[in-house]
Amino acid sequence: MISLSIKNRIAFYYILGTAFLILLIFIAVHQIVSITLNKHIDDNIQTEVSKHLSEYKYVNGKIELLYEDEWMEREHNAIDVNPVFVEFVSAAGQLFEKSPNLKEKELLFDQEFTDGDLFDTTLDHRLIRQIQVPLYENDIKVGYLLVAMSRENAVMVILNLERILLLAYPFVLVVLFFLARIIAGKSIQPVQNIIKTSRRISERNLSERVPLPENKDELYELTLTINNLIERIEKALEREKEFTSHASHELRTPLAVLQGTLEVLIRKPREEIEYRQKINFCITEIKRMNTLVDDLLMLARIENTQSEINMELLNLQELFIEVIQRFAVPIQQNNIEVQMNSSQIGRVYTDKHLFLMILNNLISNAIKYNVQNGALFVDFTESDDQVEISISDTGIGFSQWDENEVFNQFFRSQNAKDTPVKGTGLGLAIVKKLSEILAIPIEIKSILNQGTVVRLILNKRI
Repeated sequence: MISLSIKNRIAFYYILGTAFLILLIFIAVHQIVSITLNKHIDDNIQTEVSKHLSEYKYVNGKIELLYEDEWMEREHNAIDVNPVFVEFVSAAGQLFEKSPNLKEKELLFDQEFTDGDLFDTTLDHRLIRQIQVPLYENDIKVGYLLVAMSRENAVMVILNLERILLLAYPFVLVVLFFLARIIAGKSIQPVQNIIKTSRRISERNLSERVPLPENKDELYELTLTINNLIERIEKALEREKEFTSHASHELRTPLAVLQGTLEVLIRKPREEIEYRQKINFCITEIKRMNTLVDDLLMLARIENTQSEINMELLNLQELFIEVIQRFAVPIQQNNIEVQMNSSQIGRVYTDKHLFLMILNNLISNAIKYNVQNGALFVDFTESDDQVEISISDTGIGFSQWDENEVFNQFFRSQNAKDTPVKGTGLGLAIVKKLSEILAIPIEIKSILNQGTVVRLILNKRI
């Protein structure tokens, strides 16, 4: 199959439709001209018939003209300019009178012809149009009036028109094709701009964008969509670079610590208690690395979770009780008071597995960064369609300048870094990703050294 550029393809499809339309127009013009010319001849013949029907008399079995000088008119004498041929014949076809321009010739007569109908025939190899009208005397058919006119001029006009149309048709199509190519070329110029800009864009210059067309049409929407796509790719690559940088740093640090600790440990013999301390320290760092790797794998899996969502109606209070029971040991160790709104709350519509991951991270943070003898509050506010969940603690909190950063990967507030709690900075990033997947609005507010409040809004029905 021939490969055509989009410009030529548009022009080709345009010319196909135009060719069909022009063909219909040319056929219509031809038919209108033909019908008009034939009607003009027919009207003239009928006029001649009306005139001659009042110009004869029937005497002694013969038809005679009332006005002999009628035959002297030019159209009855000449055959070169709009000739009119007239004959009077008997019912049997015997000639009584005829116009001088017939000379030795006679018009076609046939008793089987339908009276009054016009038909095409020839006279001395010339095209004519003729009518055969019966003549009556006292309701008795006594003869016929034959009237004919030349069709030569009309046929010549039609033939000339056909030649003009046949010559004009391909010429018009060729002209229209090149015009269509020019118009199509201008129409797809924004596409050319998209192609040129897209070829220039690479990983190193993703900040470049395709210029938007002036007209807000489909090409404008296409350009806008491509620019948005490039922007998403740019942000994704930036996040990937940032993630890789942070991940390598977070993994390199404990590895360096482990290496340094072990190198120091083997330089000389040490007491058993010192060996135990160093080994326990290394085990703690390895556990932290395992936690970090688990969180990194969790983030990677979350990116492909969209197709695995299993939405169902869940009992909120049962979910919270299940999560809080998991943290019973650290809650008792830190003597944290847990208060949960005991009023009956309707079911919410969400994915159980993903939502439990959100709760695990939020409750874990509320316990880890709480103070000794602190408190954890869980409140529910119910409306017709939604349930708002509030999880608040009396922990260390963070400054208001950190509120826009807490959901970023590997971010830890300065207040959290100053505590002995070893975190990865990925917990709230996981929470944010999961809340976006489940379409759960989330808001976090905190006051330094006073506590943190996290609010979630869930739908109660599909």
